[in-house]
Amino acid sequence: MQISVVIPTFNRKQRLPRALESVFNQTRPPLEVIIVDDGSTDDTHDLIRRHYGHCRYIGQEQAGVSAARNRGIRAARGDWIAFLDSDDEWLPGKLESQQLLLKESPNCRLCHTEEIWIRNGTRVNPMSKHAKSGGWIYQKCLPLCVISPSSALIRRDLFDDVGLFDESLPACEDYDLWLRICAREAVCFVPTPQIVKYGGHPDQLSRQHWGMDRFRIRALEKMIACGKLGIADTIATREMIVTKARILAGGAAKRGNRSRERHYRQVQHHHLEHLRKTQGHTPSTA
Repeated sequence: MQISVVIPTFNRKQRLPRALESVFNQTRPPLEVIIVDDGSTDDTHDLIRRHYGHCRYIGQEQAGVSAARNRGIRAARGDWIAFLDSDDEWLPGKLESQQLLLKESPNCRLCHTEEIWIRNGTRVNPMSKHAKSGGWIYQKCLPLCVISPSSALIRRDLFDDVGLFDESLPACEDYDLWLRICAREAVCFVPTPQIVKYGGHPDQLSRQHWGMDRFRIRALEKMIACGKLGIADTIATREMIVTKARILAGGAAKRGNRSRERHYRQVQHHHLEHLRKTQGHTPSTA
């Protein structure tokens, strides 16, 4: 198994070394480390040149994290791709634990792991809605992202089947990819923490965009449009769209944004109507 590590980064010169050192400390080192610099202006390139010249550096004009990850995937030489966000770090046995599990499950093409959360310097316990698991988890993926990019190890040929990250999504691009993957196959899961996720800093995408559910709705409607879901998954997907549209419409109403409220009411009613037409199904989210 040859693993290419793809690290997208933008103006994280201070945090990037921690991520990189965690890769170099792996008990089973990867084939290569690819750093995709998404238009940084903080001397990230100079940092890499001076201290990490053995890594592959790819610079590009700022195009977003999806474009950066996709650039790294296309450039990778390995048959497996591991992602690491530049503000996270791996524990030393991360890649080894995944390789051992995948050896037992040779048909699995995505493996993720349990994680540790640090918020503003303090360890916190994730809520139950963030619980990780393996197997057929499509419906567990519907409410929010339950696979962290920094934990994911993906066989390269899976991207040939489901496509790359959607560069039109400014956020929730990982949620969109996991839906596409988990709708068609089971995933492997290492139940012991193998990554540390750091949060609370101002440059996180979740802090830069209001109403993240609007991007999740776009991803969910893409799943409906693909026409590849079974009946149960289609129903669950439409129900989730109804739930999220209702929340967004309610938030817009409180803020006096009538046009946005009307839009999400229309989205809600559109999918409710489809649910009502589903034989023998009574919507549970009306």
